[in-house]
This record gives sequence, C-alpha cells and structure tokens, in this order.
Amino acid sequence: MIGSRAVIELEDVRKTYRMGSQDVQALAGVSVSFLEGSFWAIMGPSGSGKSTMLNLLGCLDRPTTGTYRLQGHDVARLGDDALSEMRLRHLGFVFQSFHLIAQLTVQENIELPLYYLGWEPHAAAERARELAGRVGLADRLGHRPAELSGGQQQRVAIARALANDPGILMADEPTGNLDSATGVQIMDLLGELNEQGKTIVMVTHESDIAARASCQLHMRDGRIERMVEGRG
Repeated sequence: MIGSRAVIELEDVRKTYRMGSQDVQALAGVSVSFLEGSFWAIMGPSGSGKSTMLNLLGCLDRPTTGTYRLQGHDVARLGDDALSEMRLRHLGFVFQSFHLIAQLTVQENIELPLYYLGWEPHAAAERARELAGRVGLADRLGHRPAELSGGQQQRVAIARALANDPGILMADEPTGNLDSATGVQIMDLLGELNEQGKTIVMVTHESDIAARASCQLHMRDGRIERMVEGRG
C-alpha cells in the first residue's frame, strides 16, 4: 500500500560532470517525489541520466545544485560520515552483478552490513539465517557464491540488502544477468517486499520488468520525459 509520506524528494536537481574541457550535464533539473511504499521503475536510453539518478538517490553521489531530501534529511548538508550513516540505516542496494564477496559464505555475505552496524556476532548470524529463509536459501547458508546459480546469488544479494531492515531498496538492473524465468522469480520477490511496505526504486531497460512496478519514470537527456503513477 502506497502511503502519503514522501521518503524521497528531489527539487530542481542538476548533476554536472567535467569531461576534459567540457561540462556534461547528466541531470538537468529533475523534480520528483517518491511516496513511502511505492515501487518505481526508472527507464530511459543510454545516456538519459537514469544511472546518475540512481547514484544520487542512493547517496553514492551528490547533486551539483538543487535539493535532495531522504527521509526528510537534506543530503547536500550532510558530511561524508553522516551520509554513510544514512546509506547504512535507510537504504539497501541490489546490483545487476550481485557484488557478493567470493570468499564468504551465503551467511557471511548477508551478515556483512550488520558487522558495520556493530551487531553482536550471534545476533547477526540469527538475522542472516532468518533472511536466507525469507528468500528461499535456508539450505545454502554454507555455500559460496560460485556454488550458486545466478538467481540464487541475486537472492543472497537481496537478503544482504535487507539485513539492516531499510525502508528503501535501490535496485540497478536486478534481472539484467538472469534468464527470463529467473528474472520473473526475482521480480516476484521484490513485489512481495513491496507489499510488505518496502519502497523500491529500480533502474531497468526492460519494459516487461518495468511493468511490474506501480510507477514508472521515463528519462531522456537528463530530464524526466514522462511519469506514470499507477496502482497503490
């Protein structure tokens, strides 16, 4: 259920990069709000600004100008330590290439964010087991990424993203390295998480994947070309 409170607010956000002797404007005045419990798909051709947008939303980069408020906090006013804390406490990340640590087991990969949050080892292990069960991998806790299928690796990545119980999940092409059937399973899982109250912001170039989201944002040349805000 989509709530009435905006968890993400962008006001005239611009992002400019210096490329040699030229300034390239990756975002050219973006204004949008994402409500709590919404599920957004960000789409657009290569160079449209969608990846820059996700980096800014995930506090991995800062706007050149404009305002970005995350959970009511003005991101531009935060120092690096405070920004890292915001990411750690409020955001979970799911990537196309999974970004699992090859030397660690499934359980250890899921536990990793909790280590940085200062959890006791016993509590972190219990949380990891709970989340592995939640994504259907309770019997794979001792396996390493190389021993898992692509779909299983993405499930581990989702479990890890949920470890800190974030309100918002950022997903960058979460089905991009998966076959169609496995991609549907991952989207089913993201849909379940959204129904449980998680706000999800996903970048995808696949229209059938984007159709699974309740809202769509189409970008071109660093601007919002159109938005479709649907069911909630």
